[in-house]
Amino acid sequence: MTRDRLKALLTKFSSTRVLVIGDLMLDEFIWGKVDRISPEAPVPVVWAERESAMPGGAANVAGNVQALGGQARLVGVIGRDACGERLTHELQARGISTEDILIEPDRPTTAKTRVVAHHQQVVRIDREKTHPIVGQLLQRLLETAKAAVPQVDGIIIEDYGKGLNHASLLRPLVSLAKRSKKVITVDPKEEHFRYYRGVTALTPNKKEAALAAKLPITDEASLLQAGRKIMRTLRPEVLLMTLGEEGMRLFGRDGSKPVKIPTVAQEVFDVSGAGDTVIAAFTLARAAGASFLEAAVISNAAAGVVVGKVGVATCSPEELEQKLFAAGSR
Repeated sequence: MTRDRLKALLTKFSSTRVLVIGDLMLDEFIWGKVDRISPEAPVPVVWAERESAMPGGAANVAGNVQALGGQARLVGVIGRDACGERLTHELQARGISTEDILIEPDRPTTAKTRVVAHHQQVVRIDREKTHPIVGQLLQRLLETAKAAVPQVDGIIIEDYGKGLNHASLLRPLVSLAKRSKKVITVDPKEEHFRYYRGVTALTPNKKEAALAAKLPITDEASLLQAGRKIMRTLRPEVLLMTLGEEGMRLFGRDGSKPVKIPTVAQEVFDVSGAGDTVIAAFTLARAAGASFLEAAVISNAAAGVVVGKVGVATCSPEELEQKLFAAGSR
């Protein structure tokens, strides 16, 4: 990819609209330092110095779309609680509309609190309920998502298994998006793979791909076997399998050899949210007119940026350009 080609795509990002639907979370961080072990138990004592919070889960995906210069529209559910209020504030501060976020008083906002000391995560505390969203709330959620589909260029379904994504929502939503010829990408949970047949792209990590294919991935041969089985079974246009320090593999329908995309990360401080960055950058690029390979290369570079930061992070267009051309593009 040339620098001119990247700049042309980045210019299109500003007019590209992406709907993100999925499980919304608040990522909280307590930052501090450790200089002793507790006398009460063999655990470190963290001296808290500051706290911060940012959108997590599907909200982080929307944040990545927005940070890259795109227009994110977000559909999901939060609770009527302090975490929900803080998440709403953090989204609005990033220029992301919260008008399509529904409130369920009896369901807490999913929150993950990470304690970080000396750039290392010490512990994570999760607060959530994962029972399926049903009844009137489900109907309102589906109507909200359906109303948004005609107004966007791409759709991301973020499935973290927290109760929002299940058959009653996914089947009609995916069907409508396919009829509307929208770019549809999915970061899937393995138990829901069957609902995503025929989408534009699936972006599982190695563990998710192995579970979906019902094949252990232990080497290159088993990786290729699992990827091809998913392609045969679910028929996405492409499968982008994320492999951590091994980069990515891009599988296509044409039966050609999958493309190996090496990682461009130079330092890895924190992989939290890297998958969110991948699907956000891939979808935004594809909806803006990039080829599948160009979109994969862009998403790989964006992920290389965020893993070099501590905590759940995003990537700016300037950081993306710097990472891509440091990686050898001209």
